[in-house]
Amino acid sequence: MKKPNILFILLDDMGWKDLACTGSTFYETPNIDRLSREGMSFTNAYASCPVCSPSRASFLTGKYPARLGLTDWIDMDGTCHPLRGRVIDAPYVKHIPEGEYTVAQALRDGGYAAWHVGKWHLGGEAYYPDKEGFDVNIGGCSWGHPHQGYFAPYGIETLPEGPDGEYLTDRITDEAIRLIRSHDGEKPFFLNLCHYAVHEPIQVKPEDRERFVRKARELGLDQETALVEGELMHTEDKAGKRVMRRVLQSDPDYAAMIWNLDWNIGRLL
Repeated sequence: MKKPNILFILLDDMGWKDLACTGSTFYETPNIDRLSREGMSFTNAYASCPVCSPSRASFLTGKYPARLGLTDWIDMDGTCHPLRGRVIDAPYVKHIPEGEYTVAQALRDGGYAAWHVGKWHLGGEAYYPDKEGFDVNIGGCSWGHPHQGYFAPYGIETLPEGPDGEYLTDRITDEAIRLIRSHDGEKPFFLNLCHYAVHEPIQVKPEDRERFVRKARELGLDQETALVEGELMHTEDKAGKRVMRRVLQSDPDYAAMIWNLDWNIGRLL
C-alpha cells in the first residue's frame, strides 16, 4: 500500500469558537469549514496545555507536558514570565528534552521526507527542527511570535527576508506550496505547517480589515459593548486586576487575521 503524504497545520492562539463551523457568526473561515464538513471534526478533543510550547512538544513526542518537564511557554531570556503566586512551580525546561523520539524522526525512519515550515518555539538553535528529525526548517526559531511584526522585514533567522511589506502568513504558505510543488514524489512527505497567526501582534492587511469594518457596521456590532470585566486575577503581579472577557465577536482586526489565515489554507489545499 502506498504511504500517504501527511499535511499537519497548526494555528496559534485561536479560540475554539473563532471558526464559522464552531459557531462564529462574525469571523469567516470557508476553507476550514470545508475541511470540517468534508472530513472529520473532533468536538471533544483538547490541547495538552493551554499555552504554546508544551502543546507543540506533546504533539511532536506523544507525551504529556509533565512527562517532558516542559510545562510553560519557553521564555529564552527568563524575563517575561509573570509571578504565579505563592505556589511551587512545576518543572520547566526551555527546550525539547534531549533524546526524545519525535514524530518527524519516526516518519523519516519510515521513509518520509520531513519538512517544518513556520513557528517552532521549542528551544534555542541546538533544538531547532533540523535537530529534531526534520530535513527542512523554514521559519522555525526560538521565537513564540514575530518580534518584528507580520510585515517584512521579519528578522527571523531561518527565513530569508522577503520584499518590504510582504505579509508573514502569506509567505509561510508560499514556502509550503513551493516545497510541495518541487517535491519529486520519490518519497512521501510529512509537512509540519505551523503558522505564527493568530498570535499577537494583531497586524493585518488593510483590505482585509476594511471587509470586517464594513461587516461590523452593517450588523450594528460597532455600537455594542464587546468586552466586560470578568473574575479577579490572583497572581502577585496582577493582584486586584480583573480579566477582560470578550462577550461579542466584533473586532475587525482579529477577524481580518483569521480571514487571511483561512484564505491561505485554501491556497494550500
